Amino acid sequence: MDTCLVTGGAGYIGSHTVAELSRRGIRTVVVDNLSEGHPEAVLDSPLEEVDLGDEDGLSRIFEKNHVSGVIHFASLCYVGESVTNPRVYFEQNLGNALTLLRAMLRHGVKKFILSSTCATYGDPIRVPIDESHPQDPVNPYGETKYFIERILKDYDRAYGLRFVALRYFNAAGASRDNRLGESHDPETHLIPRVLQVAKNGGSVDVYGEDYQTPDGSCIRDYIHVEDLATAHVAALEWLDGAKRSDAFNLGTGHGYSVKEVIETARVVTGRDIPVRIGPRRAGDPPALVADARKADRILGWKAAYSELRTIVETAWQWELKRRY
Repeated sequence: MDTCLVTGGAGYIGSHTVAELSRRGIRTVVVDNLSEGHPEAVLDSPLEEVDLGDEDGLSRIFEKNHVSGVIHFASLCYVGESVTNPRVYFEQNLGNALTLLRAMLRHGVKKFILSSTCATYGDPIRVPIDESHPQDPVNPYGETKYFIERILKDYDRAYGLRFVALRYFNAAGASRDNRLGESHDPETHLIPRVLQVAKNGGSVDVYGEDYQTPDGSCIRDYIHVEDLATAHVAALEWLDGAKRSDAFNLGTGHGYSVKEVIETARVVTGRDIPVRIGPRRAGDPPALVADARKADRILGWKAAYSELRTIVETAWQWELKRRY
């Protein structure tokens, strides 16, 4: 039986995607070194605790399983850390991707889904952002994803390795059955940070309220993690019949401000959430919103659960009953 190999499948988006693959009857095997992932998040698939830098370990997994495609989530993904320690990001993200691709070619696997990011676009020159927007990343994290996309284009031309690069905007929320959710240490994403304040007390830092936006705070396009999961399955199925590679934005086409997120969390939780207004963070654009019509047109995919209140409600239920 064909198997989809999922790297980083014990992480946030990876675990939700593995659950969706299993729900669709697609056999998966998860490869994760558990440096960031959680074994408890791998619900219905075998987990191989192997680092992507271990080429022999990867080869054993390819040999043991009839792998027909790879979904690649495993990477370092903190923008600030990438600025202060770029060496690690280039060595890990690029080095591990190259090792994985080498193993794929050795075993004749030529179907690849990349977990990419809107950070490959850099500072937007127009909003909403479509796939024709120039890619000019402004931090090492975005650069690593951009470089992998470039590498994949060359591998397609040279080796016939077909790929889809999925450029996420802001992943958020938790599974609607409350079995999976977001658990990072440290937590840098806005919605879980806000909900942790609602649960445990303290205050939320708002970085800047003098942007050229309706309420002065930054606007972002939040997409429910289960919508991201279905997009990966749609991309995998599209590659089965496609004779080309492509890249797609994953977002909703609608942005919410930081203050709107906080106010929605107050309504959902019924709790006061104090804020502290601080200065802007360097490199924060006023607005990042996706034009995801291409994914709808070609993959037949669009976000189904990404209304802000729905996202916050699922994240809050997870925060109250967190399992890992």
